[in-house]
Amino acid sequence: MRPHLPPLNALKAFEAAARHESFTRAAEELCVTQGAVSHQVKALETELAIKLFNRERQRLVITGAGREYLSVVRDALDRIAAGTERLLQRQSAGVLTVSTSPDFAAKWLVHRLGNFAEAHSGIDLRVSATLHHVDFAREDVDLAVRHGDGNWPGLEVVRLCAERLFAVCSPKLLSGRRRIAGIADILKFPLIHLDSRSDWANWLRGAGIDDAGVTHGPVLNRASMVIDAAINGQGIALARTTLSAWDLINGRLVLPFPESLPLSKTYWIVCPKATAALPKIATFREWLLAEAAADLRQLKTLAPDSDDRRPSRALRPKGPRRHSPRRSSAGE
Repeated sequence: MRPHLPPLNALKAFEAAARHESFTRAAEELCVTQGAVSHQVKALETELAIKLFNRERQRLVITGAGREYLSVVRDALDRIAAGTERLLQRQSAGVLTVSTSPDFAAKWLVHRLGNFAEAHSGIDLRVSATLHHVDFAREDVDLAVRHGDGNWPGLEVVRLCAERLFAVCSPKLLSGRRRIAGIADILKFPLIHLDSRSDWANWLRGAGIDDAGVTHGPVLNRASMVIDAAINGQGIALARTTLSAWDLINGRLVLPFPESLPLSKTYWIVCPKATAALPKIATFREWLLAEAAADLRQLKTLAPDSDDRRPSRALRPKGPRRHSPRRSSAGE
């Protein structure tokens, strides 16, 4: 059986009173009344059946037994304080394991890791790129960035940002003789596809171009590959906001025209609700959100206006064939 321990508040009152040689100053330190400190000390003396202080001429004098006990109590309180500090430091620093999709890791996260490490040197970030959704109960993962609709019961879920789907290409593709004056001019160039050729057909249909011949151009199975192919000037690709932001902001990609399509599925920051408030997890989540918000601000300055100077507009699927891209060049 665990040995009997005196109440912690009584021990704190005794230690403070012994250090200050005053119930009054001990009370000020502990933010309680002088009577409360006196009561705690008297209760401790009664429980131990030992006199810890003598009251001499309105002065508090610790007894020999009290001085001996003080060394034990002070050592114990110091150990508790040190252990608590170490525990809190581990919550705000140390290893943080993050799970993301390979596409998100390659096109969004990896470029920014140096900035995070510089700003938060106490956090040892570990990134695991995987296609499956991690099981927080079984896997040693603190936080994940998932692609989907945000419906994951039992988890703390925060949307990274709203996203749109738009056409992108290399600046050098527009510097040749073939000039893009409108959406129909897309068909002059190879189209880069993700998984199938249906995405471009649906996207062009939303722009009012029906039965477009979109059978030309390569079909790739990763969104990061699609974007890299566009950067290399191999054709025009469809890309979502998040995965293309870094390359657009840094000039490796351009938006040939302003039309875009809203996406219902996007990226979400998820973690167990029980650990959502841990300092190192909250720090990384806030950093992710700040980076995504900064991307959106910069992308607004890059969006081209149409020839008649109208603001950028969203594409609207025509007729009954409403289309919300299931994957598109979004990837995961």
